[in-house]
Amino acid sequence: MTVRRIAHLRWWIVALICLGTIINYLARNSLGVLAPQLKADFGFTTQQYSYVVGAFQLAYTVMQPVCGYIIDLVGLRLGFALFAVVWSVSNMLHAFAGGWQSLAAFRGLLGLSEAAAIPSGIKAIAEWFPARERSVAVGWFNAGTSLGALLAPPVVIGISYYYNWQAAFVVTGALGLAWAGLWYAFYRSPADHFAITPDELTLIEADRPPVVAHAKVSPAAILSTARFWAIAIPRFLAEPAWQTFSFWIPLYLATERHMDLKSIALFAWLPFLAADMGGVFGGYLSPILMRRGLKLIPSRVAGVAIGAVLMIAPGCIGWATGPYLAIALFCVGGFAHQMISVMINTLSADVFTPAEVATANGFVGMAGWTGGLIFSLAIGQLADTLGYGPLFACLAVFDIIGAIVLVVMMKRLTLPVAA
Repeated sequence: MTVRRIAHLRWWIVALICLGTIINYLARNSLGVLAPQLKADFGFTTQQYSYVVGAFQLAYTVMQPVCGYIIDLVGLRLGFALFAVVWSVSNMLHAFAGGWQSLAAFRGLLGLSEAAAIPSGIKAIAEWFPARERSVAVGWFNAGTSLGALLAPPVVIGISYYYNWQAAFVVTGALGLAWAGLWYAFYRSPADHFAITPDELTLIEADRPPVVAHAKVSPAAILSTARFWAIAIPRFLAEPAWQTFSFWIPLYLATERHMDLKSIALFAWLPFLAADMGGVFGGYLSPILMRRGLKLIPSRVAGVAIGAVLMIAPGCIGWATGPYLAIALFCVGGFAHQMISVMINTLSADVFTPAEVATANGFVGMAGWTGGLIFSLAIGQLADTLGYGPLFACLAVFDIIGAIVLVVMMKRLTLPVAA
């Protein structure tokens, strides 16, 4: 039987990863979109809602390096498919919640499994792309995170409006089951893929360290490297912004800007559209800067610095005179944050080998989600008394500090040496 070869197969792989990430983030953001309705139906407080969010964040934080290690151990094809099945079922279980405690329990289960998405995607890109194309690939893959969040308000509220909120969780969860089957059927590593052309395989293998079969991954060795901390500290400082946008924008618009659920559905997706644009732009920015003389690592760092400056805009939301200006500032923040996210995730693939990159990126993600968890709990404690404005201002400060740290530690970001 003759197998049809697919030209530029690596970009089809990115499209498949992007689709999975869209479904992952659609399920993840269902809670934030439904928060005003669930808060009213179950009668829980803002503080209790922060505990529901925190259950997901804590599980996700702890599991990112674990998921990354499992992916490196059992392989990307099987590992990612299994995690997708678990997160899909976990999201569907939200339909059986009877209060904030059970909602938090199901949310924790979701976090345990969805933590595999980013380490898996970064590992696939490290395997499939030469270094010069890597940030572009991460930009398109990362667009799935914001596209899923973008689709969540109209899709989830639409299903909830015509059926009920339980159906919204079931539908968004079921989509992941279909994707898991598609992933398992189609994905292989470049050397083993039935549809890759010889020219593309040569292109991929010529510009990255070789993938070593059954290479031993050492989490301790990863954590002991300066290049890990050069990435992890900025990620710790940057992630609170995305956690805030994902879980708190609808509730902020409802409580502080007095928008109803239909108005939120009409406008709350705009920051995530801007985030898509920022992620893709960030991916292309690095090659543009390289063509103008910057080397690989400085081009990534420059993108983080530009994004950090733009994060001043959402830091000024407290002074916005109306809800639409606030949404516009959120849009600038979404654009800026995804620029930063693309560059930091790409750096993981740049400075760690393909055999260890999922574990390394998992630990980097753990650092980021630790920051996001701490900040979300702070919002739950302080938003009703202090207000959201000062908290949004902190996000800008965090990103600027993170960019400074990355610039200072840039010399620690050494490239892996081919064996």
